[in-house]
Amino acid sequence: MTATAAAAVVDPAPEEQTPPGRPAPDADPWPAAGPDPEEENSHEARAAQRELVAHTPGFFLGEDTRFGGSLVGGSQHGVSGGRVDGDVYLGGRTEIHHHGPAGTAPDASGEVPRERIEELAAVFAEGPAFAAALERLREERVLVLSGAHATGRNAAALMLVHRLGVPAVHALSPETAPAALSGALTQPGGYVLRDLPLSRNRPLRDTHLFAARDQLARTGGCLVVTVENSPHLPGVAPCPWAPPPAEDVVRALLRRHRPDEADALLALAPVARFLADTDRRPAEAAAFAGALAAYDGTPRALARLADFGQAAVEEQCRAWLGDPELGLREKAFIIALAVFDQAPYVLAAELADKLFLHFERLQHPERPPTVPVFGPAAEDRLALARAAGEVRQEQTEWGPVPQFMAAFHDERTPHVLLTEVWTGHPSARPALVEWLRELARDGRPLVRTRAAAAAALLTAADLPSTIALLVNGWATAETVGPRVTAANTLALAQLLDVPIVLRLLTQWCTDGHRGRRWTAIRALGLLAPLRPDLAGPVLEALAARARIDASSPAEQDHLTESAALLLSAGQRREEVLAEFVRLLQRDTPAVRDLALAAFARACDNDEEGALVGWYAETGMYRQDAARDLATLWRAALNDRTHTRAALTALRTWVHVATRRTDAATALELLLPALVVSADDRKRLDHELRTMRAQDGGPRPPLAEHLLTVLHPAPTSTERP
Repeated sequence: MTATAAAAVVDPAPEEQTPPGRPAPDADPWPAAGPDPEEENSHEARAAQRELVAHTPGFFLGEDTRFGGSLVGGSQHGVSGGRVDGDVYLGGRTEIHHHGPAGTAPDASGEVPRERIEELAAVFAEGPAFAAALERLREERVLVLSGAHATGRNAAALMLVHRLGVPAVHALSPETAPAALSGALTQPGGYVLRDLPLSRNRPLRDTHLFAARDQLARTGGCLVVTVENSPHLPGVAPCPWAPPPAEDVVRALLRRHRPDEADALLALAPVARFLADTDRRPAEAAAFAGALAAYDGTPRALARLADFGQAAVEEQCRAWLGDPELGLREKAFIIALAVFDQAPYVLAAELADKLFLHFERLQHPERPPTVPVFGPAAEDRLALARAAGEVRQEQTEWGPVPQFMAAFHDERTPHVLLTEVWTGHPSARPALVEWLRELARDGRPLVRTRAAAAAALLTAADLPSTIALLVNGWATAETVGPRVTAANTLALAQLLDVPIVLRLLTQWCTDGHRGRRWTAIRALGLLAPLRPDLAGPVLEALAARARIDASSPAEQDHLTESAALLLSAGQRREEVLAEFVRLLQRDTPAVRDLALAAFARACDNDEEGALVGWYAETGMYRQDAARDLATLWRAALNDRTHTRAALTALRTWVHVATRRTDAATALELLLPALVVSADDRKRLDHELRTMRAQDGGPRPPLAEHLLTVLHPAPTSTERP
């Protein structure tokens, strides 16, 4: 990036004049009323983080973003009678929905039809990872198959169980709770639990698998659970799954459909180019195999093979936007669907009409814009957009509800389309900017988050313009809403590895405008759990802000919350603890205060996956981590500014230890390390003697036991 462009990122240039009656690009589109963003408490910050993760398109965070069902890569690929079985061999995701009567148990299972298993077996390409997984399943009865999205792990799960010769294969609902897993294994045969959702509050523990193995030993069955690569598997050693080579997938499907011509088809030049990419996923290889199976030897068919993939997506997007016969309303719908891909169709349709109004004002300023009340059916609009719709369960704050969801056949389309609109059709920018600002003011969290995600994609396409036209205006607003949107945008842009975003956030941490500072601090806090590898630079940027004495108490609290979130990044906790200890040795009191305040706040958390749980499961067994944790505890307890917060956090750890034996053991080892002086012992003694149970009841028995650890009985020695 040139020096001029880089400067524009930090100091956006003035924008061109806007028509009367419309907000200026740099003007705050939110009303001035409302709470100061710097007064936002940590609970709201954590809620905003959960909102971002819940509603961001899956490819930002590595989640499963593909539809199950019959459409893969825009083509139908069935194995019998035109029926298509989604994840059976294409590597996508099968959605199993139970719409039975009220009261139906969410962990009910159903038998996978035998013919489906046999059809899969006829075309399944095993690959090198399959034999190792089969051997483990044969020995252990229970196998957790861990792999990335669209690598065929669900098809592999069915085949693993089938290869053991079980009389029937039962599919368990993904909603089966890990603790209830063994209770669902009541029938003879094999079981598959595909795409089990895991989180910090819903881990799959080794104890759950032990119970399942005991139950399966009684029935003579086996179980395969498939999960994304996840840190929420305490005590579990998952079996890593790698997809078979794309050539094996293509060859297996050709043997099914055109067995006599398989070698000749594989020798075609476009096929060799396609297979030269070793990163092809099974779903993409299967889609290509379908196109190859339809090859009729004509030049047009050969061209279709050559254009398969990214080039085809790019050409389609250019055709949509450049077609003079395609109306503005249809183009607006396709763009809106790119923003709301894998979201409820009604959102894309509703908000597409708002984008259409902006386009109409831009193209025909002399007449008031109108939207027809009725228009094409959903099926027709989706067909035009080369998209599919299906009813799926959508999570809401009140629980799951059925929604008609829409998604492009090819998951690359949203990124390509938004990039093409932003960079290939700059005349559309004023309308798109106003529309995204409108989305960011919407009362629905999903809409606001998708606005930030779309802005992040635009940032990847043209960072200086996007910062100037959208992000800077949001960041310098007077209210919390736009600043959150700006922070979400920059955090997601960093997840896309957009150049210089991290440097921009570091500069904004010490910017003269408090809105940019707030935005940067929030964005860095959001990044901490999502990109643990950035923990060091993030902490350094926050410390740089802490060294400036002009921070207000509210901004100091904001810094503390973002720094505390660094300790929720489980993969790098040891490194982060070491960085916190290093900050204690700095001679800047403000930096020391930041480290201790953030540490105490991170400790005062009893949610699943919190620091206390990590220490009990992992940290206390690692010498450096245990030493650094004890150092931070002693420093916080002995610092007058932070003693009260540290004691409150210690009380939280004791409450957790009353429910978890491993946490109780961890506290028994930790307490002696916190006692260096008589004052240390006196302080801890008073806290343990005066504490009460979480419900306000008498002192928990564990506190009494910890007092004996704090005051060990003297050992009698006899003189020989």
